[in-house]
Amino acid sequence: MSIQSLGVGSGLDLEALVTQLLDAERKPKQDRLDAKDETLDAEISSLGKLKSKMKDFLDSVDELRTDTALKGREPTITNPSENVEPFTAEASNSAVEGSYKIAVSQLASGSRIETAKAVDGGFSGTSSPVLTSGSGSLTFKVPSTSDSFSINVTAGMTLQQLSSAINQNSANFGVTSSIIDTGTASGGAKLVFSSSTTGEGNDLVIVNDNDLAELNRVSTTNSAESLSYLSPVVSAQNAKANIDGIDVESTTNEFKNTIANVSFEVSEVSELEGDAVTRKKSTLKIGFDTEGIDKKIRDFVDNFNALNKEMTALTKYGLSDLEDDGALAGDFMIRGIQQGLASIIGSSVSSSSLGTIFQLGIEFNEDGDLEIGATDKYGFGSGEDRLKDALENNFDEISKLFTDEDSGIGARLYDYVKEYTSYSGLLTSRERSVKDQKDLLADEREQFELRMSSYEQILRDKYLGLDQTVAKLNQTGSALVAMLNG
Repeated sequence: MSIQSLGVGSGLDLEALVTQLLDAERKPKQDRLDAKDETLDAEISSLGKLKSKMKDFLDSVDELRTDTALKGREPTITNPSENVEPFTAEASNSAVEGSYKIAVSQLASGSRIETAKAVDGGFSGTSSPVLTSGSGSLTFKVPSTSDSFSINVTAGMTLQQLSSAINQNSANFGVTSSIIDTGTASGGAKLVFSSSTTGEGNDLVIVNDNDLAELNRVSTTNSAESLSYLSPVVSAQNAKANIDGIDVESTTNEFKNTIANVSFEVSEVSELEGDAVTRKKSTLKIGFDTEGIDKKIRDFVDNFNALNKEMTALTKYGLSDLEDDGALAGDFMIRGIQQGLASIIGSSVSSSSLGTIFQLGIEFNEDGDLEIGATDKYGFGSGEDRLKDALENNFDEISKLFTDEDSGIGARLYDYVKEYTSYSGLLTSRERSVKDQKDLLADEREQFELRMSSYEQILRDKYLGLDQTVAKLNQTGSALVAMLNG
């Protein structure tokens, strides 16, 4: 008799028996592997979250650890009228504090050239041919620069086609061509060239390369540049301003270092006084960037608190059976990081008259977080008051408090946190170690599955033999019963 599956020959539920034996063998080992896997996953996730918070904190510390980051200058502009804002300004960290009265009298602009009226030899319409026979080219350039491009002109090319060819040329450096239809027979259509190259002496030049008479109508000069045809109706001009009574000019609308280490860009002409001659002056004040530093300090506090809360949550022990432990409960390394950060932040910096961050308005609360308090707890003013006073009266001392090479809080914190978050840092190394354990656990699972597969085969072979034996005995018994009954 052929046995196809366990229990068929004997009638016993051997399949269920094998399943139960396999489950009994698998469960304790499977539970151990799953628990270890869950623990490693939780540790990897926790280390990832911690590294993320530490990097956020590191970024905020980086904004406070150098003089360059802390001693930024902030231009403040006060205009006579809210309706007119003649200029914007930027200042480098080396700009000197000061106040300047500025009036803008002229904006920089490029040149503008127009072709003649139809009655004076110009064009009657947009479809008028520029050249009736032959072929030539026009070169557009500004002599004081290296910019130039050329347009080929062929017989029959219309005014509209020439305009389009100019605007679409890949080497065009800022020449815009447009057509204005005057609406009269005498005026006809005028081709207008506008150059974006600003500054006195930077007029657009259009060269009639082949000295074709018809192309003189759209040129400013001949091939030798010895004759003049069209002239600019508007010449390129400088931007002009007056700073504290001193007239200044720029070939562009940006005045770079006209005031040392300060640049300002003009966009509108200043309003006129009542005499219709004098320009109203705006006030440009260069001072410390107190708003920017205030934000950096508050970001520092917020990012530390986010990091501290993460470390506290990860390392806590549940206060009761109903409260779970943190994923890294009691972890020595994380506790050490927490204590190290608190020690540096609370340290004294002798090179700064502020001494500690307490004088900057920052203090630890009972949860170990930082805060800039709104109430006066100790008789020295609230945290907000101390911060405001430091920003207004001790700006340089704030820089020393954070940036001093030996004891600066920002400099020390950056080096400390970097030890843990860098590619070869302690947290990264630990993360790699846990991932290696995950890989070993995966190998262990694979070996376990192989052993279970082998064990299952042993059980099946064993009970298959039993099934076959019982089946034969049943056959023999059936045969004997049949003989006795016969």
